[in-house]
Amino acid sequence: MKTAGTIDRPATHGPALRPFPEREPTMTLHTENHASNQPDTTASRQNRTRDMQLIPEALARAHMHERMREAKADQRAHRLLVARRMQRRAERASLRARRALALAVMQ
Repeated sequence: MKTAGTIDRPATHGPALRPFPEREPTMTLHTENHASNQPDTTASRQNRTRDMQLIPEALARAHMHERMREAKADQRAHRLLVARRMQRRAERASLRARRALALAVMQ
């Protein structure tokens, strides 16, 4: 009995699947034949499956990074606001002290 295909090795009528050109397969099978010149589609497929499973984690990491960036920007803005408020308070105190000194000298 000839099987039409399995989950790991579906029967395809097109060209053989090859690993992505920009990356080497990171998982190798212990049963692979190193003497053959055919690309190992199982390792490539497993890498793609693992990458697909890691996509939500990568999205969550990117989302968290964006939230951290926004929080740091908000903290900087808040610190700047507080510093300006304190500067205005110090200027008012300086003016009060100058007026008090001028009144004391004039009397």
